[in-house]
Amino acid sequence: MDTNAPIRVVVAKPGLDGHDRGAKVVARALRDAGMEVIYTGLHQTPEQIVDTAIAEDADAIGMSVLSGAHLTLFKKVIELLKAADADDIVVFGGGIIPEEDHQALYDMGVKGIFTPGTRMDECVDWVRNTVGKQTEPA
Repeated sequence: MDTNAPIRVVVAKPGLDGHDRGAKVVARALRDAGMEVIYTGLHQTPEQIVDTAIAEDADAIGMSVLSGAHLTLFKKVIELLKAADADDIVVFGGGIIPEEDHQALYDMGVKGIFTPGTRMDECVDWVRNTVGKQTEPA
């Protein structure tokens, strides 16, 4: 891992949910903190998300899920990463994810969960600390 290279994060909006304001806010905060952000846009499949992360040599995938399908979508992304021998890519997410589902997500390999009201500096700091690279704003 090149510690001088900026952190690369794929921000993805899986499934049929069409609301992406939160994903764009997170993407902007990460970008403003000096990270390279690849925003995939709306209606991405888990396969598309993983393919993008691998093609972009991403360090992390952040998924925004508001549809209630978080358990299924995160599980599929993590399975696809493992199958592609890319499970070193850190997976985190946010959106409307009930607290009672957090442990199940952590157990399947999700490293961080950010729900509405999370401050962007908390999210940025978490990505920096978890991915293990130091990135300063440009």
